[in-house]
Amino acid sequence: QVYVVFSEELKCWCRAVIKSMMYCTDHYQIQCFLVDYAKYIFVDSKDVRVALEAFTQIPYRAKKCRLYLTRPVTLRIDFYEDTVKIVPAKKWDTAATRYFQNLLK
Repeated sequence: QVYVVFSEELKCWCRAVIKSMMYCTDHYQIQCFLVDYAKYIFVDSKDVRVALEAFTQIPYRAKKCRLYLTRPVTLRIDFYEDTVKIVPAKKWDTAATRYFQNLLK
């Protein structure tokens, strides 16, 4: 189900798919995936509208995808042997993420 949500950051109404909802003190916060901007945002429940049928027929500008078998790596420094090796990492750190984004651009 595609909805229309208001993004404070973009200052416009965007098409979105709702991922989750959580109750705050007096309202609901809704996590949405913006299908035209490929980003996740949180919005208040008052900023969510049902999309018109014609609005949902427009093709999305962004698509969620995965890069099969792409794994993060990190540098392992051994001070005793005075060596540096590139080894697989358990998660993406900020430097690896930025490097990967620069490669995609």
